[in-house]
Amino acid sequence: MKRRHFIKNASLTGVGLAVGSTLVGCAEKTSEEKKATAATSSTHSKATLPLVIATWHVIDATAKAMEVLQAGGNALDAVEQGCMVEEANEKGQSVGKGGLPDRDGNVTLDACIMDKHGNCGSVVYLQSITHAVSVARKVMEDTPHVMLAGEGAKQFAVSKGFEPEDLLTEASKDAWEKWKVEAKYKPIINIENHDTIGMLAIDKNGDISGACTTSGLAYKMGGRVGDSPIIGSGLFVDNEIGACVATGLGEEVVKTVGSFLVVELMRQGKSPQEACEEAISRIVNKPNSNYKDFQVGYIAVNKKGETGSYSIHQWFSMTKFQNGVNEQIQSDYFNKA
Repeated sequence: MKRRHFIKNASLTGVGLAVGSTLVGCAEKTSEEKKATAATSSTHSKATLPLVIATWHVIDATAKAMEVLQAGGNALDAVEQGCMVEEANEKGQSVGKGGLPDRDGNVTLDACIMDKHGNCGSVVYLQSITHAVSVARKVMEDTPHVMLAGEGAKQFAVSKGFEPEDLLTEASKDAWEKWKVEAKYKPIINIENHDTIGMLAIDKNGDISGACTTSGLAYKMGGRVGDSPIIGSGLFVDNEIGACVATGLGEEVVKTVGSFLVVELMRQGKSPQEACEEAISRIVNKPNSNYKDFQVGYIAVNKKGETGSYSIHQWFSMTKFQNGVNEQIQSDYFNKA
């Protein structure tokens, strides 16, 4: 109730003025309380930053990303350097050097990166270069393109100072030789610790970036590319809303443009968790879906620093570094039969 209306209606009586004064005081108090509440909310929100999340159990990678953020680096630097840790991890056999090869024995890498402005870069079917995520960043920053492929991507990387090397380690070669005995291909759910590293970060300024890197499905057909390097499928960042990254059978993620879908669902008001669950339901509820034979998982974060993760089957996990705690979190999942 506006004060001038109250005074007029009370005919300027003492009681009216007293009551009017009381109401004005209440109104002012309410306004102050709202400001205090907003300030508290803002402080709480800032207390959650910076943060890093990644697919699967990759605490060394998230630790490196957080190290970058705590040193004052931005989210883009954090996700690149975090992913580089796994690309150099030869024991992982699913990202970078030591990745399992295609059926012809070639280790081929896919990666993409996306910054707070919506700029992005990607490489597909890249060979002989360990740090595909860094090449993707160079594509974003030093070319007018978004995606480079195959030999062209390799030549570009070499021109930028990346040193070619043999990515097929003895362990991965032995595994490939054993596979060739029967040479059968079928996606096996959660057979490895992880098959992609997707990472999202929010820096102290509240800006979001993301990256995704993989050697793809083991023993895939030569030339196969999954969702990981495809903006909107394997990764999508909208600095006003949030970000999402996917892992699992890339063909199924591509068919639903999964990461873009999750971000758009968050734009409509869903929490990161709700958005991830809805995106998984789009896959499993498709006509003739054979979802029991493959895995897909999503992780997401919104502008508030709230996170979510969800998968088709159990054993998918998210690594989260926030408020000084670097931990692996098992995701809830759809198929509980």
